[in-house]
Amino acid sequence: MSSAAPELLPVVLIIDDEPQIRRLLRVTLEANGYRVFDAASGNEGIVQVAQRRPDVVLLDLGLPDLTGNEVLRRLREWSRVPVIILSVRDREEDKIAALDAGADDYVTKPFGAGELLARVRAALRHAQGQSADALFRNGNLEVDLAARVVRKADQEIKLTPIEYALLRLFVTHAGKVLTHRQLLTEVWGPNASGRTHYLRVHLAHLREKIEDDPAMPQLIVTESGVGYRLIAA
Repeated sequence: MSSAAPELLPVVLIIDDEPQIRRLLRVTLEANGYRVFDAASGNEGIVQVAQRRPDVVLLDLGLPDLTGNEVLRRLREWSRVPVIILSVRDREEDKIAALDAGADDYVTKPFGAGELLARVRAALRHAQGQSADALFRNGNLEVDLAARVVRKADQEIKLTPIEYALLRLFVTHAGKVLTHRQLLTEVWGPNASGRTHYLRVHLAHLREKIEDDPAMPQLIVTESGVGYRLIAA
């Protein structure tokens, strides 16, 4: 079991309607340093992705309300979270359909714990590789996405989960304008696209922690009427 603080452990969400499978996966993953949440239906799983912001999703194709591919398509409208399919279906056409719908990997049941853990590690590495090839630095701000560490003038800054999610999104799109809708959808989920007050409040708190002068921000700048942009070094 990892000795890291629970809030720093990678989060895995299991979407599967079989209680025994969820229980087995939870035991295996928690014993290997992951925080685990689960959902027994597709709709519940989509809500949990929005609320929990997992690092990896383990998704069964045979759910009681939605098909796994329907869940995938809905998630891919607003989230890039890595999704690994866990299914008894081993036909090539099933695998192709899931991958075309947005899955990152496909594991056929039954599977060994070692194989599953290796697939989860690979998904995390791939996601981190897409997010950042190196540390992000601008002035005295340093963001290490792989280690989940933020420093200002060589001093570590403590961010709330929401503040970190916002900063991570800015870093992965450094130099690009992110609209209010994009930020709200990515951080709070698809039902929050109109709640701009959420964004204003949390962004103000984030600026207080990373900007030299929050009243005149030089890192996260406002694009009037559109959104915000993190200045690339």
